[in-house]
Amino acid sequence: MTKVLPSLLASDFSNLDRDIKEMEAAGADMFHLDIMDGQFVPNISYGIPVCEAISKSSSIPLDVHLMTYDPTQFIEDFKNMGVEMLSFHIEATPHAHRAVQEIKNAGMKAGIALNPQTPVEAIKHLLRDVDFVLIMTVNPGFGGQTFIDSCLDKLDDLVALRKSLDTDFDIEVDGGINDETAQLCKSHGANLLVSGSYLFKASDKEKTIFKLKED
Repeated sequence: MTKVLPSLLASDFSNLDRDIKEMEAAGADMFHLDIMDGQFVPNISYGIPVCEAISKSSSIPLDVHLMTYDPTQFIEDFKNMGVEMLSFHIEATPHAHRAVQEIKNAGMKAGIALNPQTPVEAIKHLLRDVDFVLIMTVNPGFGGQTFIDSCLDKLDDLVALRKSLDTDFDIEVDGGINDETAQLCKSHGANLLVSGSYLFKASDKEKTIFKLKED
C-alpha cells in the first residue's frame, strides 16, 4: 500500500501546528523530518526541541531522515519522541550495521539512505537487516529540486535484490515527487512517497494526497 509522507521542511514554520493539522486532515500517513547538521549536507534544518514540538503536535507517526554525521548520537532522543522510522546515510558512519541494530533495539524501524551518486551496491550488505531503504531522487540539503530520472534504476535494482535476498524492506523516495514522478516511482517499486514543496503548495491538499496514492 502506498503511503504519503509530507516533508515538514516545506511547511510554514511560523504556522507549523496549523500545517500539521491540515496535512493530517488531508490524509497524510506520516510526517517526514529532515535533520541536517550543516556538515553532511550544506544546510541546517530543525533541532531536537523543534522535533519534540512536532511529535507533541502530530497524531500520525514520524519518519526521521538523518543527514548528519555520527547518526547514533540522536537515537535516544528520537526514541523518547516516539518516532516510528529512523534512517541515516551509509556515508555517515563506518559502523552501519551497529547503527541499524541500535535503532532497532530502540524500538524504531531502521532505514538506510542513498544519495543520487551512491550505488545500491554500497548497501547490499545491509538489506537483510534494514526495514526500509530511502532513495534520494534529488541531492539532499535543499527543497524544491528537480527529480533525477536515473534514480529509477536504483529502484529496479532494489526490487531485484529484495526478491533475490528473500526479504521485505519498504522502498521510500524523496525529492521532486509530484503526480508524474510519483507514478514513475510506484511503477518501479516504491511504496513510501515523501513530498515537500509540491504538497504544501497544493490548493487542495486532500485531492493531491489522494492522487499521489492512487494506482
